[in-house]
Amino acid sequence: MPKALQTSLLMLRELLFTAGPFSLLAAGLLWGAYHLLQPNPPRTVVLATGVDQGAYAGFGKQYADHLARHGITVQLRPTQGSAENLALLQQPGSGVDIAFVQGGTWQKPAGDASEADPGLQSLGRMFHEPIWLFYRADSARRLAKAPQISRLAQLTGGTLNVGAAGSGVPPLVKAMLAANRIAPGAISLQQQPTTPAVVDLLAGKIDALVLASAPESLMVQMLLQTPGIALLDVAQAEAYSRRFAFLSPVLLPRGVADLSRDLPPADMRLLAPTASLVARDGLHPALVQLFMQAAQQAHGGAGWFQRRGDFPNAGDSDWPIAAEAQRFYNGGTPLLQRYLPFWLANLADRMWLALLGIVAVLIPLARVLPPVYEFRIRRRVFRWYAQLRAVDEAVGRRPGAELLAELADIEAHLARVTVPLSYADELYALRGHIDMVKARITQGAPAAA
Repeated sequence: MPKALQTSLLMLRELLFTAGPFSLLAAGLLWGAYHLLQPNPPRTVVLATGVDQGAYAGFGKQYADHLARHGITVQLRPTQGSAENLALLQQPGSGVDIAFVQGGTWQKPAGDASEADPGLQSLGRMFHEPIWLFYRADSARRLAKAPQISRLAQLTGGTLNVGAAGSGVPPLVKAMLAANRIAPGAISLQQQPTTPAVVDLLAGKIDALVLASAPESLMVQMLLQTPGIALLDVAQAEAYSRRFAFLSPVLLPRGVADLSRDLPPADMRLLAPTASLVARDGLHPALVQLFMQAAQQAHGGAGWFQRRGDFPNAGDSDWPIAAEAQRFYNGGTPLLQRYLPFWLANLADRMWLALLGIVAVLIPLARVLPPVYEFRIRRRVFRWYAQLRAVDEAVGRRPGAELLAELADIEAHLARVTVPLSYADELYALRGHIDMVKARITQGAPAAA
């Protein structure tokens, strides 16, 4: 084997023996930090939405498309609405990680702190979810003896669909009827899902129906433009908002549905709870960050009831705002995620503090490596000094021929010793000392003191 290659292999071997334990320690610390922090999120998350063709379902598809671009699969769980979504979040083993929840769906218990915190966190308010009460124009003439209905009491004697059980609308409507002192049974209430209820309204089987949905809902868009179907103008919207803290008065501008047909033909006053994204406390922070970015894209623009930038926001909520969501509201998308792939930016973002701690531990240890490496190289030469000293001390007490044979044996071994050029002076110094001992033996010099 060429001498140069032999020297290179020697240096590599000694480097491995020297730095190997250090490298294993560094790898072990990184492995431990990774498994402790779990920086990478699960690849699948379950989002509870709502009824088909509703606003929740539409927004859920937008969220799924956004997260899919980052390698996360969002499984959309259709439900009857907000109340069912909240129940699934609070139910262990339901599999639902995050859901749309309408404001006012959860009534915080009074005086029981344990039940006041159901282990959920909010990502903030996402959009207004107006209450739309559509009624038939002929029902207005029959029930209210007027061309329009302006108050809930005018529906007395008629049939009103309040949505399927599991949505947030039935308890809300019942609370509003009670506030109007409308006796139970004075208005016949039905609880059909949205699609069959709309079919019945168009067919004249019911007089009115209530929806709680964003204006992007296909059903809302269709009913606003259907001849013979009118929308209730809630003249008492301000009064309702004072009685129910989770309701806000909003204005549907004239012509916003169809400018060419001037629909609606006048400004319409409506009531609107706000829909929030609510998640389990254990939802991975990286997923919270991605949902916030998706929400910014889906809800951040101008709409029928908000100006650009109004949503999402960290306004009043029934649950505490998630720490990662608050971070998004304070600073937007993390800096690294603006320039790096999500997985890499997220890994660096979640691990940087741990990496600093690991570096702080390893730097002092790294200072030991050069002396250890130097010791291992020099030991290949210095180990023979013990035998040379023994020969030197035996001069005059043992036969010279025997001592010279031992020196020859040492020289034979030294011929096979390889050291880097930077340490060659140690090898040549040893050979010079061997020659000095040889000279003493041949001259019959007395033993060294």
